[in-house]
Amino acid sequence: MVEVPETGGVLCTSRLSLRTHPWLADHAVGGVVLVPGTGLVELAVRAGDEVGCGMLDELVIEAPLVVPEQGGVRVQVAAGGPDDEGARTVAVYSVREDAAGDIGSAAWTRHATGTLTPAVPAAGGTFDFTAWPPPGAERVEADVDAFYSGLTEKGYTYGPVFQGLRAVWRRGDEVYAEVALPDGQRAEAARFGIHPALLDAALHANGFVTPADATASGGAPRTVLPFAWNRLALHASGASALRVRVAPSGPDAVAVQAADETGAPVLTTESLVFRAVSAEQLEAAAGAPGADALFRVEWTDLAVPARSGGPAPAWARVATPADLVGDSVPELLVVPADGADDALERTDRVLGVLQAWLADEGLVDSRLVVVTRGAVPAAGEDTVTDPAGAAVWGLVRAAQAENPDRITLIDTDMPPADDESLAALLTTAAAAGEPQLALHGTTVRAPRLVRAATAAADPGWDPDGTVLVTGGTGSLGALLARHLVERHGVRHLLLASRRGPDAGGARDLVAELTALGATTVRVAACDIADRDALAALLDSVPDEHPLTAVLHTAGVLDDGVIGTLDRERLAHVFAPKVAAVRHLDELTRTRDLTTFAVFSSASGLFGSAGQGNYAAANAWLDAAMARRRAAGLPALSLAWGPWEQTTGMTAGAEAAARTRGNRRGGILPLTPREGLALFDAALAGDDPLLVPVKLDLRAVRAEAATGPGVPPLLRQLVPAGRQSARAAAGDGLLRRLAGLDRDRQEALLLDVVRGHVAGVLGHTGADGVGAETAFKDAGFDSLTSVELRNRLRAATGVNLSATVVFDYPTPLALARHLHGALVPEGAAGQRPAAEADEERLRHALISLPLERFREAGLLDALVELAALEPGAPASGAPDTTPGALADLDVDDLVHLALGDSESLEG
Repeated sequence: MVEVPETGGVLCTSRLSLRTHPWLADHAVGGVVLVPGTGLVELAVRAGDEVGCGMLDELVIEAPLVVPEQGGVRVQVAAGGPDDEGARTVAVYSVREDAAGDIGSAAWTRHATGTLTPAVPAAGGTFDFTAWPPPGAERVEADVDAFYSGLTEKGYTYGPVFQGLRAVWRRGDEVYAEVALPDGQRAEAARFGIHPALLDAALHANGFVTPADATASGGAPRTVLPFAWNRLALHASGASALRVRVAPSGPDAVAVQAADETGAPVLTTESLVFRAVSAEQLEAAAGAPGADALFRVEWTDLAVPARSGGPAPAWARVATPADLVGDSVPELLVVPADGADDALERTDRVLGVLQAWLADEGLVDSRLVVVTRGAVPAAGEDTVTDPAGAAVWGLVRAAQAENPDRITLIDTDMPPADDESLAALLTTAAAAGEPQLALHGTTVRAPRLVRAATAAADPGWDPDGTVLVTGGTGSLGALLARHLVERHGVRHLLLASRRGPDAGGARDLVAELTALGATTVRVAACDIADRDALAALLDSVPDEHPLTAVLHTAGVLDDGVIGTLDRERLAHVFAPKVAAVRHLDELTRTRDLTTFAVFSSASGLFGSAGQGNYAAANAWLDAAMARRRAAGLPALSLAWGPWEQTTGMTAGAEAAARTRGNRRGGILPLTPREGLALFDAALAGDDPLLVPVKLDLRAVRAEAATGPGVPPLLRQLVPAGRQSARAAAGDGLLRRLAGLDRDRQEALLLDVVRGHVAGVLGHTGADGVGAETAFKDAGFDSLTSVELRNRLRAATGVNLSATVVFDYPTPLALARHLHGALVPEGAAGQRPAAEADEERLRHALISLPLERFREAGLLDALVELAALEPGAPASGAPDTTPGALADLDVDDLVHLALGDSESLEG
């Protein structure tokens, strides 16, 4: 809680999630988990307590507060300043945690508004709860289990925590009830004014006032929720069981009174009004799964002069690794990445240059500039003329992630042999300060993610047409096939994969899809990268159910940092992506397709460390779909962020490492439900490239405040804020090392290494990182090695290779290597161990309180040693006058403190 001095109000903040408040999962309406209206009451009453207002005069609930399946919501309760009579406004707001990158009122939902007043009515009202059950009340023989089962049929799903109704009585229009929290929740009651589940259970007695079988128009069960509370006062807190009286107080309204088990008053409310809500309203409140996770790439104009007049930096063309050999190294090395060769040849050529440049320690201070032509849709999809160049962009983006701030990517429309124009281009790029640019004509642009407009329209699926799903027996393809049948009524499916019917689970999948309503499901073994095999597969589609849609989900991973890739590993990943989609595109151009969608990856846009080959293949897909759309054909590339999967391509140790890195970078995994909803939304749109990725923009902003800043691709979503001031890399560490002896320097560096190892591996601290535990035994691979290298380079300023954990296989070995780089042998300021130890002991003798020496049994010896007692020193004892004491070394001091003078007399 914080006070707001300007208004005299207060702002209370909280966070709700199913992980931190699991009992909320027991309250679902229409299949949506909601904070009960009684929870909003508890929040408002709590705010009232903080400002001395004991009466919730009114609280009107405007929108349900939905608790997401994953993540949480941030909640704020704002109590305004007092008016002339002491009354205050109160309002409850929330925002989804993973959608909290946007700042401003539009990002928040207001769920309830009301008024708090200081006046509190007499405790308990007029009803006497001590006589219980009330005289004249008749017990209702209610089957509580059947009661809650009946509510489930009407859309109210109450779990054990909310099934608190124990007994019911009636007397005329009045209903009396006993309610209680389950045993496991009773201890929690003390943390609340009134536990929301307990008060909600008290309202269940309303079902005996307003018939539970009341129906809405059309005969469907009517779902009602608390809408307006009036004159509510909480007289006692922490109740775990209640006696309740509910009586009608108007149309769709009741008065509620409650007491504890002794009859002492707990709560009164003069009027509670219920309001019917529809399933559509609940769905709207919940929002479409992943509704805020669909983006597109916008090439944004930069305010940089396209042709600045400054002198061009020194540069040289580098077409092959041999061009890197020479005595003088210019500031910039320019790699022309255009040509007429195919994607594999081009990417392999640039890979060779990248590897040679990265391996040459003499080039560590140079910058590599890779230049393409027509590789990106900076001015629209019709400007993409070179998908092979786009593959280079994917590869180099991964190299940029592995080697921050060393490589620049530029796409241009200038003539390839024009040195003068190239020099001006390099000057402009340097002034822009962006790692990725498009310089077309006089316009300078950079890629930015922006939110995509979503359409509610269904793209429409021909019930008589056949849908081809490549990779159809994989985890993702199977998920998509089920969705097509269940949600979109697709009746004819052709699922292609390399193993076909022999793939694990294929037969069960066919049976499942048939049971869901599919008429024909054919599973075919086909290598889509084999043009002849694919042509035969397409020709096998029957004329009565022609091919109307192609969904390409096939792909393979072969992860490795740039230095470990080769042509074979590129080709392995390119086959099911580049070759397969090229064949699908060419062989279906004469068919009347309504949908041609390929599953690409956000790695091709973000640049995923350790996935250069995969990023290159997917960047090619994005460009190929732009060209296809420019030709007037249906085309959509979906550059997916990570999905939650435990099988298939996204399983395994390296995938777990990527997940840790993604979370630190603000990328969260999509649930299958979210992913499929995003698939539907993307197909209803009109962009050839969409990016379904779940971003935690708050994490991006927090990381940027202490790290290198907001990633350029996200700067439209997260405007650059103020960063924390930082010293140059390694400066602070060097100051800490100065003055320490060698052993303590190595110990300090070991702590630095262990801390960063823990961060890379996702540990909460360095305690579990052994100094001599081999990195490979701790789970390090090429990807995590690169991440550790980048962290240590930023922390120490030492240039390290991407294979650092293999070159120095333990934290101790790596710390000693860093020591050699930071503090060469014999460097000034490095003191002998004995000298440093002596200074530390003298400092301890001066600074420690006397009581510490007394407790250790050393005080008398030290007093005698310092000649503080009257009398002359004993015969033969060393001179312990203050001046002589200063001349003693460490061994002398220790021996004298322990009374061992004989060793000093010889």
